[in-house]
Amino acid sequence: MRSNRRIRWAAVPVAVGLVIALAGCTQQQLNGWLPGTEETKDVTNHTSRIVGLWTTSWVVLLAVGLIVWGLIIWAAIVYRRRKGQTGLPVQMRYNMPLEIFYTIVPLILVLGFFAFTAKDQTAIEQPFKNADATIHVYGKRWAWDFNYINEADKSKSVYYQGIQAQEEENANGAIDESQLPTLYLPKGKKVHIELSSRDVNHSFWIIDFLYKKDMIPGKQNDEYFIPEKLGTYQGKCAELCGEYHSLMLFQVKVVTPTEYQKYLDSLEKQGKVGLLGNEYNTNTNEPNNKAPVTASENE
Repeated sequence: MRSNRRIRWAAVPVAVGLVIALAGCTQQQLNGWLPGTEETKDVTNHTSRIVGLWTTSWVVLLAVGLIVWGLIIWAAIVYRRRKGQTGLPVQMRYNMPLEIFYTIVPLILVLGFFAFTAKDQTAIEQPFKNADATIHVYGKRWAWDFNYINEADKSKSVYYQGIQAQEEENANGAIDESQLPTLYLPKGKKVHIELSSRDVNHSFWIIDFLYKKDMIPGKQNDEYFIPEKLGTYQGKCAELCGEYHSLMLFQVKVVTPTEYQKYLDSLEKQGKVGLLGNEYNTNTNEPNNKAPVTASENE
């Protein structure tokens, strides 16, 4: 009983110290130094899950690190060579319980990390049965094309064709944000993003959404999420794709469903009706593409 009471009394200051330490953390520290601020917290239905997986992993890893460092320091002090001693200290060999311990514990940690990662990844990658908005995004050197697909009638789909970011004159590399390609998303709606590349490998990254996915020639990847907060968010290509990779930027505007529909109507009024397809791809050497057959070969 006394030993249990001592453990409890020892745990109280540890718990209090932990609470005080966490209370002094900034939002950036609580997010594990991931991108984002208090205003962009929970910007999609997946961000809290991503932050939780990331920060929990680091807490566990730091705890393991502290234990390992402590054991290293303890062994270095306790088993150090004293004055007047010669030769090697007493060696520990073939300690079966110890060997089982340091084999099983890392295995449990690795399996645990794998299980939690697989669980969260499965939830994040789960497709919507009926998405409210389907948008096909093409990455191209060094800009973006957005197809807003009308699933009920593809002929009523609209598109936006972007250009690469433009640097302002005499502004030390500052970007003219009014010229950035802008992707519109409806707040609170299920969004399906289809991702393709027109040339080389790119990566679609909306920074505050804490998620990015590769765009590989000849292959379509997909993202599924629900935007939860109105606002303007920054995006970029996260895959080194050539000379002007740093200017392959875009913006994301999360607006109300009414504003989203107004934007689609405005594209229709501009005559941007239809879909920008693979015919605009500049990479003619994609997988499964066959070389053109000449007349002499047909003979």
